Amino acid sequence: MKLFESFQLGSLELSNRVVMAPMTRSRAIGNTPNDIMARYYEQRAGAGLIITEGTAPSENGLGYPRIPGCYNAEQVAGWRKITDAVHAKGGKIFLQMMHTGRVSHPLNMPEGARVVGPSAVPLSGEMYTDQQGVQPYPLNEEMTAEDIVQAQEEYANCARHAIQAGFDGVEIHGANGYLVEQFLNPASNKRTDSYGGPFENRARFAIETAEKVAAAIGAERTGMRLSPYGIFNDMVPYDGIDELYIYLAGKCGELGLAYLHIVDHSSMGTPEVPESLKEGIRDTFGGPIIIGGGLNAEKAEAQLQAGLGHLVYFGRPYISNPDLVKRMKDGNELASPDHSTFYTPGEAGYTDYPVAEKVN
Repeated sequence: MKLFESFQLGSLELSNRVVMAPMTRSRAIGNTPNDIMARYYEQRAGAGLIITEGTAPSENGLGYPRIPGCYNAEQVAGWRKITDAVHAKGGKIFLQMMHTGRVSHPLNMPEGARVVGPSAVPLSGEMYTDQQGVQPYPLNEEMTAEDIVQAQEEYANCARHAIQAGFDGVEIHGANGYLVEQFLNPASNKRTDSYGGPFENRARFAIETAEKVAAAIGAERTGMRLSPYGIFNDMVPYDGIDELYIYLAGKCGELGLAYLHIVDHSSMGTPEVPESLKEGIRDTFGGPIIIGGGLNAEKAEAQLQAGLGHLVYFGRPYISNPDLVKRMKDGNELASPDHSTFYTPGEAGYTDYPVAEKVN
């Protein structure tokens, strides 16, 4: 199967075309990577490429409880244990840089950090905090021109720290309603300056961030995740959405980014990303594309054979199947995850899922 063939991603040779998708797991006590996280990623090093959970590029980027950062020396040291463990097993690993923007709460941030976004637009719903349980989202501050430059520099500095920590590259999280997508989507971007209004302006933050990260560590070590038609965190489909993403894909292609990672959460109830848009992004970008979304091995293989992408991401199956690639190769049944432990601290439901005992 093509799914299990090696793939050349820039200078990296991936052992197969299976990508472990980024998934928040909230095990980083004090926002610092730790030993149980090293075990978790080491167990899953059979993936052709691991993309880590969303990682804050700064204190302002922290959103959820116990998510890791990569902006200080202690965090770099913690991540180094993880990259060493994955590399020792022959794996490759990228750090996903996730600035949550308005999707945050002060109780999940250190004193002095700010909840910011492109515009001061209320976010519906609530966020969990360790201190006071579920709390309503606060109204974020609208970012100034200086705040925008600062945030972009935070991404670039985080990327430099990631390379120091031994990562093979980084992924800019431009999906799921976090800061980059907050600029892209007119539901959250009401600006009237050069970062708001026409789609070219709304794409500017993403493009400039990618430029600065690529300048810091190299475009060949920089990917980006996008979720057109996504509805998480109050994102909504809008007129001109296809045009925006085709434009953005072209700009990323001009930069020579390592890949684009296209999220399709229609299996979880969101609008489906039209195949015509996926093809348009693929053709306009011109580089490797990661596809996925509710696929099993057979469906993933069919999409690879159809040329819709070059690599396929798997998310939740990796939670409960650390040996996912081997299970799919052998035709073994996949284990089901315990949803109650997705975001709880500790090893339960994290590093205690067994590998398959036998081949069917």
